[in-house]
Amino acid sequence: MEIPGYVAGTWTIDPVHSEVGFVVRHLLISKVRGRFLAFEGQIVTGADPLESSVTAKVDLTSIDTGHTQRDDHLRSADFLEIEKYPTLTYHSGALRREGEEFVLDGELTLKGVTRPVPLKVEINGFGPDPYLPDPTSGSRVGFSARGEIDRTDFGVSFNNPIPGGEGLVLGEKVQIFLEIQAALVV
Repeated sequence: MEIPGYVAGTWTIDPVHSEVGFVVRHLLISKVRGRFLAFEGQIVTGADPLESSVTAKVDLTSIDTGHTQRDDHLRSADFLEIEKYPTLTYHSGALRREGEEFVLDGELTLKGVTRPVPLKVEINGFGPDPYLPDPTSGSRVGFSARGEIDRTDFGVSFNNPIPGGEGLVLGEKVQIFLEIQAALVV
């Protein structure tokens, strides 16, 4: 497999140039978007790109949907229960090809529950690190990834019926969107 500019090594996720976001259906008519402002992680790109892996940790207290009251409710025992479970973790195995796409098979742990969560990955590129005094002495890499979970699989089951009995306020499926930039460490 040929990936232009590919560099094998260990990379640290740069949270300033990365985003961990999600989308969930609301009232059956729209979608609410949110993100987490604090997270960290490490990517290991193997000599063979398919032997690459990821470990990441998300600070759930940093949830931001643009609405303070909703964010406080999401932090409560009704949803994320951050006093007991302040972090979400993701640990992957190897990368694999699925048709024209790459898939990262990993396990997500939320509220003490661990489930397999594959992420479809787009490799955006490798390049020099312009933030170093000598940009030729380091590298940066960028990835986009997406996945989906059923929040009830992780014990996040709070919901209310829509008045009139037409459905529930919140969807059970949560789409995950990642835009990741990382700096080469080793």
